[in-house]
Amino acid sequence: MHRRRRPLVLAVCAGVTVAALAASMTSAFAATIFTDTFSDGDASGWSKSGGTWTVDGAGVFQQSNTGSELARQFAGDTGWTDYAVQARVRPVSFGSSSALVGLAARSTSSTRMYRLALLGSGRAELQAVNGSSVTAIGSAPLGVTTGTWYTLRVEVIGSTIRGFVNGAQIASGSNSLAGAGRIGLVTAYASGGFDDVVVDSSGGGAPTTPPATSTPPTTSSPTAPPPSGWPTPTGSQKVDATIPVSGTFDGGLRRYYGIGDGGQSESQDPMFELAAGATLRNVIIGAPAGDGVHCEGDCTLVNVWWEDVGEDAATFRGGTTYTVDGGGARSASDKVFQHNGAGTVYIGNFRVENSGKLYRACGNCSTSYQRHVVIDNVVVRDTDTIAGINTNWGDTARFSRVTIVGDPDRETSICVKYKGVPKGSEPTKIGEGADGVNCLYSPSDITYR
Repeated sequence: MHRRRRPLVLAVCAGVTVAALAASMTSAFAATIFTDTFSDGDASGWSKSGGTWTVDGAGVFQQSNTGSELARQFAGDTGWTDYAVQARVRPVSFGSSSALVGLAARSTSSTRMYRLALLGSGRAELQAVNGSSVTAIGSAPLGVTTGTWYTLRVEVIGSTIRGFVNGAQIASGSNSLAGAGRIGLVTAYASGGFDDVVVDSSGGGAPTTPPATSTPPTTSSPTAPPPSGWPTPTGSQKVDATIPVSGTFDGGLRRYYGIGDGGQSESQDPMFELAAGATLRNVIIGAPAGDGVHCEGDCTLVNVWWEDVGEDAATFRGGTTYTVDGGGARSASDKVFQHNGAGTVYIGNFRVENSGKLYRACGNCSTSYQRHVVIDNVVVRDTDTIAGINTNWGDTARFSRVTIVGDPDRETSICVKYKGVPKGSEPTKIGEGADGVNCLYSPSDITYR
């Protein structure tokens, strides 16, 4: 798995979108503002307070001193207010039943914070920590064991504090200890590992960090229409093994085919595997296409066409920002785009035909991220659902300039809401339609033709 190499801070002030994004796809929600996977082998951007910290060869941030009373690493901005922080956390050893490995939000000092702790007693507890005073907001018996990865998430919205473990809420309450502060990784008389830290602001008002200087993803022109038809291949090429892509791969509108059996088996290899930051453009993917395209990090797909989707057209896995600009897909019996990683998928200037879903945020992956999709300037025909999201994890889907063709009875579902569940279970549908919170669109955003 390719991971992001450096912490990314993309702060978005309330009511203001990133400039390049605003020029292409309207996105009023604030999404990912910070992420770090430690895959570069260091912890730049983090500040230590106690403990023995190292980044190991697997890209895991480890605290190994079980004798440390309180070991902490902090990142982010002291002005962050309403946000959610999520990380994978693995307890390695506990010195006692009260020892802990956890994740912190709104840290105003090294001893003042909200903390979601995995305890040596096997419980998970959401805490308000003020020096030596620890107030339990709520807890749940989870049978926490060492050597096991847990996905912890703390949401702080106004005075409401919520804690989640593996996508399930274990505690929620009101507390006024801190209104703003940094994120933190914490152990006390325990050792543990941390990975895949993500902060997003979609749960409430945006953090007050100054605008980022990094360049936002390139997306399509706001006036470019979706393609009106399917392109004619300039040639065909049989593929016997996955094609790895780093940098940019331009297929010149050749058809690539020959991977897998054209069915829904999840064991099929992808046709293309994109490394972090890669771009795939001007490619026609024919049948059989295996598992289509895998994005192992941030990626861009420009004018990519799927003539007959096999398992999935593309799976977004290890990054935080994925862009689909132009192209189209048809004959996806299940879904076109599968979103397994964190962050946001932008789909624009695209057409989908004869498919189950255009987009699905994974509802039972091993890691339960909060995920977002922005769908703009697309044409939909003979497709059951445009987007499926998990509202219990805070997913959002925003739609604009969607044209649905040949649906006089308006049977196409715009936004279907699911309850996400741990891996091994099946998510359940809990509703659909615009709600101003998770499914974001108005009647003027949808045109029937």
